[in-house]
Amino acid sequence: MPDATTLLVVGAGDRGTSHARYAQRHPDRARVVAVAEPLRVRRERFAAEHGLAADAAVADWRQIVERGRISDAVLLCTLDRDHLEPALAFAAQGYHIMLEKPMAVDEESCRAIVDAVERAGVILAVGHVLRYTPYTRVLKRVVDEGRIGDVISVQHLEPVGHWHQAHSYVRGNWRRTDESTSMLMAKSCHDLDWLQHIVGEPPTRVSSFGRLTHFTPANRPQDAADRCVECPVRGECVFDAVRFYGDRLAAGEKGWPLSVVLDDFTGTALEEALRTGPYGRCVYACDNDVVDHQVVAMEFAGGATATFTMTGFTEMANRRTQIFGTRGEIRGDGRMLHIHDFRTGSTEAVDTLPTGNMSAGGGHGGGDEGLMEAFVAAVAAEDPSLVSSGPRESLLSHLSVLAAERARETGTVVEVS
Repeated sequence: MPDATTLLVVGAGDRGTSHARYAQRHPDRARVVAVAEPLRVRRERFAAEHGLAADAAVADWRQIVERGRISDAVLLCTLDRDHLEPALAFAAQGYHIMLEKPMAVDEESCRAIVDAVERAGVILAVGHVLRYTPYTRVLKRVVDEGRIGDVISVQHLEPVGHWHQAHSYVRGNWRRTDESTSMLMAKSCHDLDWLQHIVGEPPTRVSSFGRLTHFTPANRPQDAADRCVECPVRGECVFDAVRFYGDRLAAGEKGWPLSVVLDDFTGTALEEALRTGPYGRCVYACDNDVVDHQVVAMEFAGGATATFTMTGFTEMANRRTQIFGTRGEIRGDGRMLHIHDFRTGSTEAVDTLPTGNMSAGGGHGGGDEGLMEAFVAAVAAEDPSLVSSGPRESLLSHLSVLAAERARETGTVVEVS
């Protein structure tokens, strides 16, 4: 039996912790040997979970670089703007890399990462987990088999969820473009990558519209306080943080999104976090600037078109897609596919049997497991073809996102470089 693939984890937040647990579920395939995480409580908790010695849990990834290569691969799960430097450093040392999406927030950095991994001859898997779900694999097979003929157009909806929008993109780490990146890159690079994957080619031209409409001071209720714990009108507010996080704590939850707010899962810690931390702020009194709804129109080289809608004003639900072909159409909701045949008039229902729901806490419908499974297998076999979100595929989808955001900002149709 071959040795388990050894993993270094950089960033022990929600994503790094989640990806690393693959090694606990499959100790014969993967083993975590070190972690770099600046927050002491997260670093120590991660080290304890994986049985790491004190010198294998460090605050800064540069401390690991100084030791030379210590593992087969690295999981880079830092914040969006902190991907470039470690990716270049670890590629130069010969590490295979699983890089959380987005790979970087600008074209120059994306291209630098691709150049670095190709020059070093290492495997890169970008964390486009939607490619790796059972649902996507079945859907992709149906399209590629020609069941609906040639794809002519696609409608795709990402229902972010009203509380997910408030948690991550109004109060949270991805609320500001200058501190993180655009909403389209932070949240929806998944979806433009997924559309490229399903259609089978990247778009050549894009246009886009969207703005920050609701989460602004202009929509703040009369008498609302700056923080939910002090707000006299929070009982009527959809975005009341006390109710939202308190209900999850009372239910015994410890995963996402509560794990982003708390390190100590107690009522006292939650009250303190909501009184002093970012997640207790009124959604109409934050410093957010990313859009809360956006549409993108795409034209592909083969003539197909697609529309993508992202909106924060939904229930937390799976993405929904309709694909229109020359012989039939497909309706999908993240689990079920309904495949209609124009010739016979029949509709087949296919249950793709995803594992978990499509949220981060639910493992993205099996996408998190699928990504890690593919990456570890690729590293073990030294076969990059086992990864579908490699450097060139991911570069193309990131260029599409950047072009779409330029189109939104300029009100023009932009060609994808």
